[in-house]
Amino acid sequence: MHKAILPILFLGIISFFSIGVFAHQPMVLLQASHAAMSQDSMNMGNGNWTGIIELPFLLVSVFFAFATAAKLKDGKVGKGMRLLAWGFLVMAVGHLHMQVQQFTGINLFAKLLGKNLGSLAWSLALLTTWGLSALGWYNIFDASRISKQPTA
Repeated sequence: MHKAILPILFLGIISFFSIGVFAHQPMVLLQASHAAMSQDSMNMGNGNWTGIIELPFLLVSVFFAFATAAKLKDGKVGKGMRLLAWGFLVMAVGHLHMQVQQFTGINLFAKLLGKNLGSLAWSLALLTTWGLSALGWYNIFDASRISKQPTA
């Protein structure tokens, strides 16, 4: 894999999500639809409790990702694990936010930043999670390549 493919991939993803911005449409590509978040679609009256179950697993993943990164310390694998750990942490905060919104109806991003900036912040958090994960896996992949040694 050439290093030039990463910027091209990044620009392609940004271009895809910027279509709505240039068309003066709200950025809803990265957000759950209102129908999916409504109480009627959950058939549970008090929200979807299965979403709560994922939070402890995410927190355990974050813990072990940082613990593994600390053990590996230096090198590309350690750097990759640190990037993955930070990506998991951003994801866990995002999932916590989704559960708060689902059970209380309060969108913290919109409340703190306003509707438009809140949507932008949410989208940036998703892109940050994906970007950190992609860079982390790339570093681990790059470290796992077998160097070609000339044979005698």
